Amino acid sequence: MSPLSVPPVGPARSVYRSAAGEVAVRAWCEAALAREPRLRTRRVPAAGRDTGVHRLSGGPATPVLLLSGELLGTANLVPALRLLAEDRPVLSADLPGLPGTGDASRSALHRAGALGAWLDDLLPRITDAPVIVLGHGIGAVAALTATPSPLVAALVLVGPDGLAAPVPDLGRTRAAWAWRLSPNARTAAGLLDALGAPPERDGHPLTVWTALVGRHCRAEPVPGLLRGEEFRDWSGTPVAVATGEHDRVLTPSLLSGPARRLLGTGVSVLPGAGHLALHDAPEAVRDLLRESDPHRPRHGPVLAP
Repeated sequence: MSPLSVPPVGPARSVYRSAAGEVAVRAWCEAALAREPRLRTRRVPAAGRDTGVHRLSGGPATPVLLLSGELLGTANLVPALRLLAEDRPVLSADLPGLPGTGDASRSALHRAGALGAWLDDLLPRITDAPVIVLGHGIGAVAALTATPSPLVAALVLVGPDGLAAPVPDLGRTRAAWAWRLSPNARTAAGLLDALGAPPERDGHPLTVWTALVGRHCRAEPVPGLLRGEEFRDWSGTPVAVATGEHDRVLTPSLLSGPARRLLGTGVSVLPGAGHLALHDAPEAVRDLLRESDPHRPRHGPVLAP
Protein backbone atom coordinates (compact mmCIF):
# COMPACT_ATOMS: atom_id res chain seq x y z
CA MET A 1 0.00 0.00 0.00
CA SER A 2 1.15 3.52 -0.73
CA PRO A 3 2.65 5.49 2.18
CA LEU A 4 0.09 8.17 1.34
CA SER A 5 -2.93 5.88 1.59
CA VAL A 6 -5.24 4.93 4.39
CA PRO A 7 -7.38 1.78 4.08
CA PRO A 8 -10.18 2.53 1.58
CA VAL A 9 -13.74 2.35 2.83
CA GLY A 10 -15.74 0.11 0.49
CA PRO A 11 -15.19 -0.51 -3.22
CA ALA A 12 -15.06 2.42 -5.59
CA ARG A 13 -14.46 2.54 -9.31
CA SER A 14 -13.33 6.16 -9.62
CA VAL A 15 -10.53 7.94 -7.82
CA TYR A 16 -12.86 10.93 -7.47
CA ARG A 17 -15.45 11.11 -4.70
CA SER A 18 -17.96 12.92 -6.92
CA ALA A 19 -18.46 14.30 -10.42
CA ALA A 20 -18.02 17.81 -9.05
CA GLY A 21 -14.74 16.78 -7.44
CA GLU A 22 -13.48 15.39 -10.73
CA VAL A 23 -14.35 18.66 -12.45
CA ALA A 24 -12.50 20.64 -9.76
CA VAL A 25 -9.34 18.56 -9.97
CA ARG A 26 -9.24 18.43 -13.77
CA ALA A 27 -9.89 22.20 -13.99
CA TRP A 28 -6.93 22.82 -11.68
CA CYS A 29 -4.78 20.62 -13.90
CA GLU A 30 -5.90 22.34 -17.09
CA ALA A 31 -5.08 25.75 -15.64
CA ALA A 32 -1.62 24.59 -14.55
CA LEU A 33 -0.87 23.00 -17.93
CA ALA A 34 -1.98 26.14 -19.76
CA ARG A 35 0.92 28.06 -18.18
CA GLU A 36 3.26 26.34 -20.65
CA PRO A 37 2.05 27.25 -24.16
CA ARG A 38 4.57 24.90 -25.83
CA LEU A 39 3.07 21.87 -24.12
CA ARG A 40 0.97 19.70 -26.43
CA THR A 41 -1.69 17.41 -24.97
CA ARG A 42 -3.68 14.60 -26.54
CA ARG A 43 -5.87 11.76 -25.32
CA VAL A 44 -4.55 8.28 -26.09
CA PRO A 45 -6.47 5.04 -25.49
CA ALA A 46 -4.20 2.44 -23.88
CA ALA A 47 -5.37 -0.92 -22.51
CA GLY A 48 -8.90 0.44 -22.59
CA ARG A 49 -7.99 3.52 -20.55
CA ASP A 50 -8.17 7.11 -21.74
CA THR A 51 -4.73 8.53 -21.02
CA GLY A 52 -3.63 12.15 -21.03
CA VAL A 53 -0.25 12.34 -22.79
CA HIS A 54 1.68 15.60 -22.76
CA ARG A 55 4.66 16.45 -24.97
CA LEU A 56 7.23 19.21 -24.78
CA SER A 57 9.76 19.50 -27.61
CA GLY A 58 13.36 19.65 -26.50
CA GLY A 59 17.04 19.13 -27.16
CA PRO A 60 18.75 16.33 -29.11
CA ALA A 61 19.27 13.78 -26.31
CA THR A 62 17.20 10.60 -25.96
CA PRO A 63 13.54 11.47 -25.28
CA VAL A 64 12.16 10.74 -21.82
CA LEU A 65 8.75 9.39 -20.85
CA LEU A 66 7.77 10.54 -17.37
CA LEU A 67 5.47 8.37 -15.24
CA SER A 68 4.92 10.23 -12.00
CA GLY A 69 3.58 8.72 -8.79
CA GLU A 70 1.23 9.68 -6.00
CA LEU A 71 0.66 13.39 -5.27
CA LEU A 72 2.39 14.29 -8.50
CA GLY A 73 1.28 14.52 -12.11
CA THR A 74 2.10 16.43 -15.24
CA ALA A 75 0.21 19.50 -14.02
CA ASN A 76 2.48 19.75 -10.95
CA LEU A 77 5.66 19.19 -12.90
CA VAL A 78 5.53 21.80 -15.66
CA PRO A 79 8.69 23.60 -14.38
CA ALA A 80 10.49 20.24 -14.23
CA LEU A 81 9.38 19.41 -17.78
CA ARG A 82 10.76 22.73 -19.01
CA LEU A 83 14.11 21.99 -17.38
CA LEU A 84 14.34 18.44 -18.78
CA ALA A 85 13.38 19.74 -22.24
CA GLU A 86 16.59 21.79 -22.34
CA ASP A 87 18.28 18.44 -23.00
CA ARG A 88 15.66 16.23 -24.63
CA PRO A 89 12.03 15.90 -25.78
CA VAL A 90 9.74 15.14 -22.85
CA LEU A 91 6.63 12.96 -22.82
CA SER A 92 4.53 12.72 -19.67
CA ALA A 93 1.62 10.31 -19.13
CA ASP A 94 -0.56 10.41 -16.02
CA LEU A 95 -1.21 6.93 -14.65
CA PRO A 96 -4.75 5.52 -14.58
CA GLY A 97 -6.43 5.72 -11.20
CA LEU A 98 -4.44 8.68 -9.87
CA PRO A 99 -5.68 12.28 -9.68
CA GLY A 100 -4.77 14.29 -12.76
CA THR A 101 -5.34 13.90 -16.48
CA GLY A 102 -5.38 10.10 -16.60
CA ASP A 103 -8.28 7.65 -16.58
CA ALA A 104 -10.31 7.93 -13.37
CA SER A 105 -10.82 4.18 -12.86
CA ARG A 106 -8.76 2.75 -10.02
CA SER A 107 -9.01 -0.86 -11.15
CA ALA A 108 -5.49 -0.86 -12.64
CA LEU A 109 -4.02 0.04 -9.26
CA HIS A 110 -5.12 -3.25 -7.69
CA ARG A 111 -2.69 -5.30 -9.78
CA ALA A 112 0.87 -4.39 -10.68
CA GLY A 113 0.56 -6.36 -13.91
CA ALA A 114 -2.31 -4.14 -15.08
CA LEU A 115 -0.04 -1.10 -14.94
CA GLY A 116 2.62 -2.91 -16.95
CA ALA A 117 0.03 -3.93 -19.54
CA TRP A 118 -1.14 -0.32 -19.76
CA LEU A 119 2.42 0.85 -20.44
CA ASP A 120 2.97 -1.96 -22.97
CA ASP A 121 -0.01 -0.71 -24.96
CA LEU A 122 0.76 2.98 -24.49
CA LEU A 123 4.40 3.06 -25.62
CA PRO A 124 3.99 2.21 -29.32
CA ARG A 125 1.03 4.58 -29.54
CA ILE A 126 3.08 7.62 -28.49
CA THR A 127 6.58 7.01 -29.84
CA ASP A 128 8.36 5.15 -32.62
CA ALA A 129 11.82 5.94 -31.21
CA PRO A 130 13.44 4.63 -28.00
CA VAL A 131 12.78 6.63 -24.84
CA ILE A 132 14.15 6.66 -21.32
CA VAL A 133 11.30 5.66 -19.01
CA LEU A 134 11.48 7.81 -15.86
CA GLY A 135 9.25 6.24 -13.22
CA HIS A 136 8.54 7.81 -9.84
CA GLY A 137 6.70 6.00 -7.04
CA ILE A 138 4.00 3.82 -8.57
CA GLY A 139 5.19 4.97 -11.99
CA ALA A 140 8.24 2.80 -11.35
CA VAL A 141 5.92 -0.16 -10.74
CA ALA A 142 4.41 0.36 -14.19
CA ALA A 143 7.92 0.43 -15.68
CA LEU A 144 9.22 -2.65 -13.86
CA THR A 145 6.19 -4.78 -14.75
CA ALA A 146 6.09 -3.74 -18.41
CA THR A 147 7.56 -5.92 -21.13
CA PRO A 148 11.14 -5.04 -22.14
CA SER A 149 11.03 -3.43 -25.56
CA PRO A 150 13.33 -1.82 -28.11
CA LEU A 151 11.32 1.33 -27.42
CA VAL A 152 12.85 1.50 -23.91
CA ALA A 153 16.43 2.78 -24.05
CA ALA A 154 16.83 2.84 -20.25
CA LEU A 155 14.87 2.77 -16.98
CA VAL A 156 15.39 5.51 -14.42
CA LEU A 157 13.47 4.80 -11.20
CA VAL A 158 13.16 7.57 -8.60
CA GLY A 159 11.78 6.72 -5.17
CA PRO A 160 10.36 3.52 -6.69
CA ASP A 161 7.46 1.68 -5.10
CA GLY A 162 7.52 -2.10 -5.22
CA LEU A 163 11.14 -2.76 -4.25
CA ALA A 164 10.83 -2.37 -0.47
CA ALA A 165 8.17 -1.63 2.13
CA PRO A 166 8.19 2.03 3.22
CA VAL A 167 10.06 2.94 6.38
CA PRO A 168 7.57 2.58 9.29
CA ASP A 169 6.73 6.00 10.67
CA LEU A 170 3.89 6.64 13.12
CA GLY A 171 4.14 10.38 12.52
CA ARG A 172 3.63 9.91 8.78
CA THR A 173 0.65 7.61 9.40
CA ARG A 174 -0.94 10.20 11.68
CA ALA A 175 -0.28 12.94 9.14
CA ALA A 176 -1.89 10.85 6.37
CA TRP A 177 -4.98 10.17 8.50
CA ALA A 178 -5.29 13.83 9.49
CA TRP A 179 -5.08 14.85 5.83
CA ARG A 180 -7.67 12.29 4.76
CA LEU A 181 -10.12 13.12 7.57
CA SER A 182 -9.76 16.91 7.37
CA PRO A 183 -8.06 17.98 4.13
CA ASN A 184 -6.95 21.58 4.35
CA ALA A 185 -3.78 23.64 3.99
CA ARG A 186 -2.55 22.75 7.49
CA THR A 187 -2.96 18.97 7.19
CA ALA A 188 -1.64 18.99 3.61
CA ALA A 189 1.50 20.79 4.77
CA GLY A 190 1.84 18.30 7.62
CA LEU A 191 1.70 15.37 5.20
CA LEU A 192 4.26 16.91 2.86
CA ASP A 193 6.61 17.53 5.79
CA ALA A 194 6.18 13.92 6.91
CA LEU A 195 7.20 12.70 3.46
CA GLY A 196 10.50 14.51 3.71
CA ALA A 197 10.26 17.96 2.19
CA PRO A 198 13.66 19.68 1.87
CA PRO A 199 14.33 21.30 5.27
CA GLU A 200 15.38 24.68 3.88
CA ARG A 201 12.02 25.20 2.16
CA ASP A 202 9.70 27.75 3.77
CA GLY A 203 6.30 26.25 2.98
CA HIS A 204 5.62 23.76 0.21
CA PRO A 205 4.25 24.78 -3.21
CA LEU A 206 2.25 21.53 -3.39
CA THR A 207 0.09 22.42 -0.37
CA VAL A 208 -2.88 23.71 -2.40
CA TRP A 209 -2.85 20.69 -4.71
CA THR A 210 -2.49 18.22 -1.84
CA ALA A 211 -5.45 19.75 -0.01
CA LEU A 212 -7.50 19.59 -3.23
CA VAL A 213 -6.67 15.89 -3.69
CA GLY A 214 -7.54 15.11 -0.08
CA ARG A 215 -10.86 16.89 -0.44
CA HIS A 216 -12.00 15.33 -3.72
CA CYS A 217 -10.14 12.02 -4.16
CA ARG A 218 -10.22 8.61 -2.54
CA ALA A 219 -7.22 6.83 -1.06
CA GLU A 220 -5.24 4.94 -3.68
CA PRO A 221 -5.18 1.12 -3.23
CA VAL A 222 -1.84 0.70 -4.99
CA PRO A 223 0.14 -2.55 -5.36
CA GLY A 224 2.50 -3.43 -2.52
CA LEU A 225 5.84 -5.20 -2.82
CA LEU A 226 6.36 -6.74 -6.22
CA ARG A 227 6.67 -10.51 -6.25
CA GLY A 228 9.53 -12.13 -8.11
CA GLU A 229 7.35 -13.29 -10.98
CA GLU A 230 6.04 -9.74 -11.48
CA PHE A 231 9.47 -8.37 -12.32
CA ARG A 232 10.28 -8.45 -16.01
CA ASP A 233 13.81 -9.26 -17.15
CA TRP A 234 15.39 -5.85 -17.67
CA SER A 235 18.94 -7.23 -17.55
CA GLY A 236 19.58 -6.15 -21.14
CA THR A 237 18.51 -2.55 -20.45
CA PRO A 238 20.40 0.10 -18.46
CA VAL A 239 18.63 0.64 -15.11
CA ALA A 240 19.27 3.41 -12.58
CA VAL A 241 17.65 3.75 -9.14
CA ALA A 242 17.68 6.92 -7.05
CA THR A 243 15.95 8.51 -4.08
CA GLY A 244 16.02 11.89 -2.36
CA GLU A 245 18.48 12.59 0.41
CA HIS A 246 15.58 13.84 2.60
CA ASP A 247 13.13 11.06 1.63
CA ARG A 248 11.66 9.61 4.83
CA VAL A 249 9.62 6.97 3.01
CA LEU A 250 12.13 5.19 0.78
CA THR A 251 15.58 5.98 2.12
CA PRO A 252 18.80 5.18 0.26
CA SER A 253 19.73 2.52 2.84
CA LEU A 254 16.31 0.88 2.50
CA LEU A 255 16.49 0.66 -1.30
CA SER A 256 20.15 -0.28 -1.69
CA GLY A 257 19.74 -4.01 -0.95
CA PRO A 258 16.68 -4.66 -3.15
CA ALA A 259 18.06 -2.54 -5.98
CA ARG A 260 21.29 -4.51 -6.02
CA ARG A 261 19.62 -7.89 -5.57
CA LEU A 262 16.70 -7.43 -7.98
CA LEU A 263 18.04 -4.99 -10.55
CA GLY A 264 21.82 -5.31 -10.27
CA THR A 265 22.37 -1.62 -9.60
CA GLY A 266 23.17 0.74 -6.77
CA VAL A 267 21.13 3.69 -5.50
CA SER A 268 22.00 7.27 -6.31
CA VAL A 269 21.14 9.97 -3.78
CA LEU A 270 19.49 13.08 -5.19
CA PRO A 271 20.72 16.15 -3.29
CA GLY A 272 18.06 18.56 -2.11
CA ALA A 273 15.20 16.14 -2.77
CA GLY A 274 12.57 14.62 -0.51
CA HIS A 275 10.08 11.90 -1.40
CA LEU A 276 8.62 14.00 -4.24
CA ALA A 277 12.01 14.33 -5.89
CA LEU A 278 10.75 15.21 -9.37
CA HIS A 279 9.17 18.31 -7.89
CA ASP A 280 11.71 19.07 -5.17
CA ALA A 281 14.93 18.79 -7.17
CA PRO A 282 14.39 18.64 -10.95
CA GLU A 283 18.02 19.65 -11.53
CA ALA A 284 19.20 16.50 -9.75
CA VAL A 285 16.79 14.40 -11.85
CA ARG A 286 18.09 16.10 -15.01
CA ASP A 287 21.66 15.20 -14.05
CA LEU A 288 20.62 11.61 -13.35
CA LEU A 289 19.05 11.38 -16.81
CA ARG A 290 22.25 12.72 -18.37
CA GLU A 291 24.27 10.06 -16.60
CA SER A 292 21.80 7.31 -17.52
CA ASP A 293 21.33 8.21 -21.19
CA PRO A 294 22.93 5.37 -23.19
CA HIS A 295 23.47 7.80 -26.08
CA ARG A 296 24.93 10.66 -24.06
CA PRO A 297 27.86 12.58 -25.58
CA ARG A 298 31.33 11.78 -24.34
CA HIS A 299 32.17 15.32 -23.36
CA GLY A 300 29.83 17.33 -21.16
CA PRO A 301 26.06 17.41 -20.84
CA VAL A 302 23.64 17.70 -23.70
CA LEU A 303 22.41 21.27 -24.08
CA ALA A 304 19.61 22.59 -26.22
CA PRO A 305 20.76 24.50 -29.29
